[in-house]
Amino acid sequence: MPPKQRQIRIEQRGALAAIEALQQRSDEELQAETKYKSAAMAILGARAAEKFDADEARSYFQRAIAAARPQERMQIRRMADASLALAERRPSDLKQAVERLGQAPPSGRQMLALRAMGLLLPPSSAGIVARIRGIVLIIVLVIALLAAGLGIVELISLPFGGIGIAPGVLLGLFLVAAVITVLVLVGRRKRDRAKAAAGAP
Repeated sequence: MPPKQRQIRIEQRGALAAIEALQQRSDEELQAETKYKSAAMAILGARAAEKFDADEARSYFQRAIAAARPQERMQIRRMADASLALAERRPSDLKQAVERLGQAPPSGRQMLALRAMGLLLPPSSAGIVARIRGIVLIIVLVIALLAAGLGIVELISLPFGGIGIAPGVLLGLFLVAAVITVLVLVGRRKRDRAKAAAGAP
């Protein structure tokens, strides 16, 4: 009995190592992977979840579980639970699933961003009411951002005699777009640095 348990532990470590080793491969390379098919499908499922494509993520994880050894399936199911909670914008379930994986839970800011996304862009399973509510909230958010941009432009232009509403709205739109672009770029750089730090030995 002890030798068998030891063999299972070695195989589990091998599966986890395969996932880490395959992380840098492209989607096409992962699709063609045969030796570590379960690991490749799990990575593709996680990538689909990051794009909030719950159906595609679920399909990949089903294939990963089918191709996995019995001793690997529990870990892949936990990965699937976490990834699908992300894809379906379920912050509470995501936190619990990540903790079951033995990883640090998402930060409060990340949870807040996921809740906001769940309100603005609900998953297809949320129903028509949630989708209509999301559209209304997006319209309100756009109006609020344009109003904020117009206000800032008007304040800046006051020493120069002010500016009309139409050009003010246009300049405000450019200002909001520029701010959002900068925030997105900064967020991506932070994410890339975090991934690089996590992958460093």
